[in-house]
Amino acid sequence: MPSIAILFGLLSALTWGAGDFNGGLAVKRSNPYGVIAVAHTVSLVLLLVTVFIVGEPIPPMHDWLWGGASGLAGGIGLMLLYRALADGRMSVAAPVSAVVAAALPVLVGLLQDGLPAVWVLTGFVLALVAVWLISGGEGLIIRFDDLRMPVIAGIAFGAFFIFIERASQTALLWPLIAVRIVSVSTMLGYALITRQDWIPKRESMVPLLLSSLLDTFGNAFYALSARTGRLDVAAVLGALYPGATVLLAWIFLKENISRIQTLGILLALGAIILLTL
Repeated sequence: MPSIAILFGLLSALTWGAGDFNGGLAVKRSNPYGVIAVAHTVSLVLLLVTVFIVGEPIPPMHDWLWGGASGLAGGIGLMLLYRALADGRMSVAAPVSAVVAAALPVLVGLLQDGLPAVWVLTGFVLALVAVWLISGGEGLIIRFDDLRMPVIAGIAFGAFFIFIERASQTALLWPLIAVRIVSVSTMLGYALITRQDWIPKRESMVPLLLSSLLDTFGNAFYALSARTGRLDVAAVLGALYPGATVLLAWIFLKENISRIQTLGILLALGAIILLTL
């Protein structure tokens, strides 16, 4: 596994986690669907400006289609996750969706690239357990009704991981633009159909803009990791993003890190070491 792919995977986790931290701050003050729609619109504008500055060639149509599929999967995953968080047990919804999202690309990667070394497989297992623990999953007694929505959300996020890797084979920025076009349409359309007050409040704009910028970098780093290395390793590393969110909440919001989350962070560090061997 090239070291640059590992680095890109870790950077995707850090920037996604920091983006979620800022997105969480913005959502506390505004409607979540509006926050995501506006954040992704800002991201779309930044990507359009960047792609014209660097002059990246326009990719073939199939890259656009994979990018659009990524945006649709990601948008659906976010809507389902927010619904699960609102209607069910957060301690179940967050870790279940995260683990399923990481596990699906691992399965595809194993079929696509074959079995990796034993220590890499061990790293996969440690990382999946770490994602569960960091996200707050503690109990083993879970009702089926608590699982249905998070599992579907996780499948959608896993599909995003897989599709964006397919979309980024010949270009990087244009597929991300396709992702944003579809995700903005999905979120904004849902907010309008359900007649929600989607326009973010002024006090949420700074964390919203930071969330938009960081999430854009996260997508780019993940695409680069999957492109230069294995899909499964990139997905597992990227799925460690809750660790960055938890640490930032501890540093800036003085939120306590539970013992179960501390164990998850330690397991994540062990997984990273195994994946870099």
